Amino acid sequence: MSAAVIVGVDVGGTFTDVFAIDRTTGRASIAKVPTTPNNQAEGFAHGVQQGAGAAAQLDTIVHGTTVGTNALLQRRGARVGMIVTSGFRDVLEMRRRDRPKTWGLWGQYEPVVSRDFSIEVAERTLADGSVRDPVKAEEVQAAARRLAEMGAEALVIFFVNSYANNSNEQAAVLAARAVWPNEFVMASSEILPEIREFERASTAALNAYLQPVLGHYLQRLETALAADGFAGEVLIHQSNGGVMQVGTARRLPVRTALSGPAAGVVAAGHIAQAAGFENVITCDMGGTSFDVSVVAG
Repeated sequence: MSAAVIVGVDVGGTFTDVFAIDRTTGRASIAKVPTTPNNQAEGFAHGVQQGAGAAAQLDTIVHGTTVGTNALLQRRGARVGMIVTSGFRDVLEMRRRDRPKTWGLWGQYEPVVSRDFSIEVAERTLADGSVRDPVKAEEVQAAARRLAEMGAEALVIFFVNSYANNSNEQAAVLAARAVWPNEFVMASSEILPEIREFERASTAALNAYLQPVLGHYLQRLETALAADGFAGEVLIHQSNGGVMQVGTARRLPVRTALSGPAAGVVAAGHIAQAAGFENVITCDMGGTSFDVSVVAG
């Protein structure tokens, strides 16, 4: 195949599937290989070699991944610490009390951040964005050191009303990064700069929960592809059906929570449209989860 080849790779919990198409000739090929759980990059590289040939001859790789999906389902993410506004330590446990079963979801709710890994600091930004109480760097650093000593692998800074003014959060991030042992420090306003505290806090917590897991995986993947001579572009499938660059996926891994399943839904929608069906139900049965979606109109 030539450098005009686009390769799609779906890494599931059991199998890794590869589809390659040459945009010049229209030639297509597929491959299916076992996923390598200890280092999924190995199965990825092996599948690409079988399905598309030499990596050095490839142009673009689009990757649907269940690394984040399965980490969430199996509770195998990073240990997360949170530094929060004084009085808001229980934001994840309290959720939206006016909606106990949001969107009709069943099951037990267990935050990905243990309550003892949430530490309060004195600061306050008001709803209009004015800063009533500036955050103190030394207080943030003391909390960060304590969380690191407790074994936290990623850190979230969550302050009330930071969607209106994130200056306190940004100051806290700078202070925390000076003492935190790795790169996984983030502000909630960087992840979801929107009103409503639970939604912003929970999204940021999930992002931190996945960042070390997906970040290490993508690093191994890029290393494996580079060793095989690949010099093209890798795009990661998002939960919304679009794609993003690897750097964005490292920074916002929460967007890959339904990466693999969403790719299947997009493909099913195109197939259904070509076959003349406007409304379809898709089922994606993998080794870890069974995903059902509806494509309407």
